[in-house]
Amino acid sequence: MKQISFRNDVLPLKNILYRLALRITLNREEAEDIVQETLIKVWNRRDSWEEIDSIEAFSLTTCKNLALDHLKKASRISDSLEKAVEERQDAGLSPLEQAQQQDKLAHIKRLVDSLPEKQRSCMQLRDFEGKSYKEIARILELSEEQVKVNIFRARQAIKQKFTKLDKYGL
Repeated sequence: MKQISFRNDVLPLKNILYRLALRITLNREEAEDIVQETLIKVWNRRDSWEEIDSIEAFSLTTCKNLALDHLKKASRISDSLEKAVEERQDAGLSPLEQAQQQDKLAHIKRLVDSLPEKQRSCMQLRDFEGKSYKEIARILELSEEQVKVNIFRARQAIKQKFTKLDKYGL
């Protein structure tokens, strides 16, 4: 049995936890608060860590549940994926091309944000965090088949809406 260290095993998860919380709540401040709450809850369970199969899955599940609780208390819409938009800017593009790319990424961001919560969460964990279907199923407490269906539907919805925009404009 592997000895779990808060510093080495839990703290490195904070960025993944943040992105998951942000994907669910769509609010930076709430996501930061949720990550803090998650780390506190995981720390408070340190006496039973040896009973946990995967500290990462446990942490992500805790974060997901806290984020959903926050969402139920106050459903708000805010920005997400801003980091992806900033990172994707290519210095080799002309100002016009950069503006067009920013517009497309902003539209994709809005499309992802408009997805139902389950689809958003599944897509976040699979496409942005690189989690396996099995891990996502465990974290979100769904079957692997439900995870695959949610990801498929999310991708199809984004593809259809984006293609429609690309062909016909706003």
